[in-house]
Amino acid sequence: MSLDEYRKKRTFKNTPEPQDVYNSENKYRFVIQRHRASHLHYDLRLEMEGVLKSWAIPKGPSMNPEAKRLAIHTEDHPVSYLSFQGVIPKGNYGAGKMTIWDEGTFESLYDNDNLTSDYLKGTLKLVFRGDKIKGMFTLVRSSSTHKQNQWLFIKHKDEYATNLLYDAEDYVVENFKPHVTKNTSEPHLKSIIKPMLASPAKDVFNDKNWIYELKYDGYRALANVDSDTVSLYSRNGISLNSTFKIIHDELEAIEHTAILDGEIVILNSEGIPQFNALQNYDPKTTKGHLNYFVFDLLYLNGHSTTDLPLLDRKKLLKALLPESNHITYCDHIVGMGKTVYDRAIKLGMEGVMAKKATSKYYTNLRTPEWLKFKNIETIDTLICGYTESKNSSRQFASLILGMIEDEELIYVGTCGSGFSSQQIKALHQQFEPYLTDTATFKILQHLKGRIAHWMIPKLICEVKFTAWTKSGVMRHPVFLRMRENKSVPVKSHKEHQELPLKKTTPSSDTTLEIDSIQVPVSNLDKMYWPDAQLTKFDVLDYYIKMSDYILPYLKDRPQSLHRHPNGINGSSFYQKDNTHLPEWIDTFKIHSKSAERDINYLLCQDQATLTYMNNLGCIELHPWHSTIYQLDYPDYTIIDLDPSDQNTFEQIVETAQAAKLVLDSAHIKGYCKTSGASGLHIYIPLGGKYTYKEARDFTKLLCYYIQEQLPGLTTLERAIKKRGPKIYLDYLQNRKGQTIASAFSLRAKANATVSTPIDWKDVNTKLKIEDYTITTVPKLFKNKPDTFLNILDKGIDMEKALDNLTQTKF
Repeated sequence: MSLDEYRKKRTFKNTPEPQDVYNSENKYRFVIQRHRASHLHYDLRLEMEGVLKSWAIPKGPSMNPEAKRLAIHTEDHPVSYLSFQGVIPKGNYGAGKMTIWDEGTFESLYDNDNLTSDYLKGTLKLVFRGDKIKGMFTLVRSSSTHKQNQWLFIKHKDEYATNLLYDAEDYVVENFKPHVTKNTSEPHLKSIIKPMLASPAKDVFNDKNWIYELKYDGYRALANVDSDTVSLYSRNGISLNSTFKIIHDELEAIEHTAILDGEIVILNSEGIPQFNALQNYDPKTTKGHLNYFVFDLLYLNGHSTTDLPLLDRKKLLKALLPESNHITYCDHIVGMGKTVYDRAIKLGMEGVMAKKATSKYYTNLRTPEWLKFKNIETIDTLICGYTESKNSSRQFASLILGMIEDEELIYVGTCGSGFSSQQIKALHQQFEPYLTDTATFKILQHLKGRIAHWMIPKLICEVKFTAWTKSGVMRHPVFLRMRENKSVPVKSHKEHQELPLKKTTPSSDTTLEIDSIQVPVSNLDKMYWPDAQLTKFDVLDYYIKMSDYILPYLKDRPQSLHRHPNGINGSSFYQKDNTHLPEWIDTFKIHSKSAERDINYLLCQDQATLTYMNNLGCIELHPWHSTIYQLDYPDYTIIDLDPSDQNTFEQIVETAQAAKLVLDSAHIKGYCKTSGASGLHIYIPLGGKYTYKEARDFTKLLCYYIQEQLPGLTTLERAIKKRGPKIYLDYLQNRKGQTIASAFSLRAKANATVSTPIDWKDVNTKLKIEDYTITTVPKLFKNKPDTFLNILDKGIDMEKALDNLTQTKF
């Protein structure tokens, strides 16, 4: 570690920063400093090897696992910088004000003794103990050789994580205050006020320090009430005085000067907001009751109330509002969030608002002290056509969507939002082969005069929406993505479920409790291997028994789900993109250039997730060769010995022995496992030090050496027709996103064989693939250590290995 660069960039007589002195205490301290230099950023510094390793985080740290923060690695700083606060004068490097945002201690998730080696590898998994930053984080270096100073700072899902929008600036002062010293905009009766906004959230909670209000689906509206005039306007400042004149007139009855905040809605006879009616509101013809639910008070009789606690503001508000037919005080319940939410959803409401009882009112600001919990659904639908756009540059205006209900195709709505211009163009081209002159539905009243182009209903897309209307149409649908390898979407009782094209009778549906998680399982008696009389239950039972062995090969790796929902004789498909998963399952998004979108990969982090996958029909398990922390750097490389129909298994063994000779000559410790099908797999640990291309090129070179040992038996010819009766030395399995059956994975082959790690001494003429099955492997590995795990170890040195090979005479 060196402080030379730190020293070169500073003239200490001109800056209050501490001088470059080493400190070997290594107390594993950290500091995060808010640095208002030429650009505001946050500096993360970790005490390691007598210095502070430093990263500049432009957007600041986040406690939301979905927010992966860019962290630019900078020069080492002295340990004394842990306590530095002050102003670096103009003309000096990093000029600007620096304050401590958070501080505390940290440790490696695994072993502090390995911090240096983990840092050199570019992956630090750490546990922080600060006031603001707490729990597990990962610092991972960019896989691009041109961006080695670019890292990512990522929060793990744990008890400290949040699913809210997280802005470090909101926490510059403890207990949330904006970083400005005054309220962002002092209310004034003659000005337009931008309202305080809530942060979106997922999991409603009970807390005695929070209040809960029904979330009314309508127009947010503020009212400036003065003795001379009343202004009713939207959150964007648009006047609503004439649109909702009846509310405006009743506001004039208030005998005080005040600024109110609330929601304008139209209620049906059951008291449920009807947003469509509000959009087309006409005081003479619109059915339902117009109402202004007021929930906050910003100003009263010459004084701003925004700095008062929320409950105090609501007490003043309740006393202020007169009896009215169209203005109502929005009541609340303390502490019982889940009860209020469940009741709201049963009533047909949009959701609930959760507000901290002590929260102040900050105008024009989104705050984590106000939360909104909405009942949003996502669903798969059939694309049955599209409507023409009045804009000539847009190929269509909206999609016409349908679903199957009671074995009939029914109309469920039109969707005209959620598309980029590129998506619209690509989708329009995709639709062309399915166009038909036959109308799918008689829905002219829904199309409102727009011209429809009908399609054969084959394509499936996923949309999100807020609720079902009484007429069975989705409300506010938004396009999410096209769906492949999906069942025909079925609609039943206004709830979405996916049924296989060939109906099966559910039996033995239940749940398994695994690590306090209730994992749904179904159809346990479904026959997966008819000849061997093995069922889905046997699959779940095998993986539960072997979970301790197999999970290390799956954890932190994107999974390509190979699903056999009807056993090995039924059709199967691969699934990469995953939605509608239980909350306890981790996922990771990876951008696909070919699909031009993010793919949401499942991560198998625990036994509960493994069982969930098995219940989906995942007989086989196919993890990536690299982890989410270094997607471009595989942990191992593979030589796949792939025989032709004319090769014997004895010849496969002979080829594996020749490969072992080459590896020994290169001083490489390789590891072997059966494929569970007809071949063998040889793994070489890389330790995440090389790219996929480097791994593939190196493996190809090894295969040349192996082929030289057995020129009449082996080939590097990829084309099956050109291989002849030879064993293909497949090095092309080593590509980003390419998968191969994991160690201890079942195979969808006769007798339920297993891809099983084996010792080199067992790679002989007595070796038989069929000796390793669903019934024998758990017995063979009972209390036996798994040496194959070494493929996840430190890794070889390619340069040294090649030097050893060039010096060997075979």
